[in-house]
Amino acid sequence: MQKGHEEVWNNCLQIIKDNLANEFLYKTWFEPIRPLKLESKVLTIQVPSQYFCEFLEEHYVNLLKKTIRREIGQSAMLQYSIVLDSQSQYSTIQPSEDKYATSNNPVNVPININSNPTKDFPNPFILPGLKKIKINSQLNEALSFDNFVEGECNRLARSAGYAVAQNPGKTSFNPFFIYSGVGLGKTHLAHAIGLETKKNFPDKIVLYVSAEQFVHQYTDSCKNNTRNDFLQFYQMIDLLIIDDIQFFAKKTGTQDVFFQVFNSLHSTGKQIIITSDKTPAELCDFEQRVISRLKWGLSADLQLPDSQTKIKILESKLYKDGIEMPDDIIEYLAYNINTSVRELEGALISLLAQSSFNKKIITIDLAREMIDKFVRSNVREVSIEYIQKVVFDYFNLPIAKIQSSTRKREIVQARQLAMYFSKKLTKNSLAIIGSKCGNKDHATVLHACKAVTNLYNTDKKYKTWVDDLEKRIAN
Repeated sequence: MQKGHEEVWNNCLQIIKDNLANEFLYKTWFEPIRPLKLESKVLTIQVPSQYFCEFLEEHYVNLLKKTIRREIGQSAMLQYSIVLDSQSQYSTIQPSEDKYATSNNPVNVPININSNPTKDFPNPFILPGLKKIKINSQLNEALSFDNFVEGECNRLARSAGYAVAQNPGKTSFNPFFIYSGVGLGKTHLAHAIGLETKKNFPDKIVLYVSAEQFVHQYTDSCKNNTRNDFLQFYQMIDLLIIDDIQFFAKKTGTQDVFFQVFNSLHSTGKQIIITSDKTPAELCDFEQRVISRLKWGLSADLQLPDSQTKIKILESKLYKDGIEMPDDIIEYLAYNINTSVRELEGALISLLAQSSFNKKIITIDLAREMIDKFVRSNVREVSIEYIQKVVFDYFNLPIAKIQSSTRKREIVQARQLAMYFSKKLTKNSLAIIGSKCGNKDHATVLHACKAVTNLYNTDKKYKTWVDDLEKRIAN
């Protein structure tokens, strides 16, 4: 008695499952298939989309060929039924050695590009009516490498990101995990990598999506019973950027589908970029297997920029907007906003707005007034760089001399005062203070603080200097 189509396909699935590397591949690419009929050694199976069909042909054609032949015979044929908007289209293929040896794409099923290949899945990225499916990358054109200012705080991350954009999916930086506190540029860098990739490889599909957006789309796909469509959509992306992945915490369903998407993309040489406010190891309420995947590539952090980098950021923004501003005011902003790049730019915008709306000339006094209002709600902590600038300006010395090895009395004296105020007015360790004050060790910083205290108690002129400097730094 001849076996029915369901029995034949179930037997095939058992063989396929035993031959696959892991269960997730089986669940993703074979569980969604439905057997429709078996006539004259032609087995017809239904697959969800054209992309699904092409993926099977590209990655599993030999496995399918051997399995079908084993169950039906050497003359077995496989026919696909591709679901498109509740209609089916067919293409018959014969799993023979010659056919597959002469064609890299043996299945040629016509596809109506105006129909939505994800059916009921509410996909905001598809732009229909084109010869080839196009996806809105959701990238912000303003967030490019051209206006991402490089400094010590971000050099590793920026360099690695640029390398990824030159050869996506082919470097050891996959996934590329970018982490930092709020407002330090991780989203900007992620967009910059995406834009550079699109410029270098116009045919690659690049997609930026926030973690919250990913969660909402997955939830909708579960409600609409279109989870496989959701998977297929994300598995066709060449460079996937997921921003703020920490929002996946406690969402086991989302983590599971992300795990499947990750494995599919990574195994096929696609690039994955993730941003977070924590390192992979610090992510809470994440499955261990997900954290393990996030550690596979390179993790790079973005730190709070130093004063010179902040000055470059402000100058870049002013140049872009065609605005001129005195150097001393730019420096004042850079030295006094120590929270994030976002707040630094916000302070600049606030200063320009006050000047424009109140028809006031931008002066140091106006900047000081604005800064006082801007940081009033925060505990203000001055930076080491700002302290150094105030001290060296006070003695009319070039700031670059703080890094020199000279033993001139006036330089040593100014350096010691900078160390003293850095210890007194900041939360930095002695080692950090020393490294920024001529690359000295912590013992030298302690000696400087003791020397300043002794002179303060014994030398009236020196005491006046210290009191004046403390007032200037505080203001």
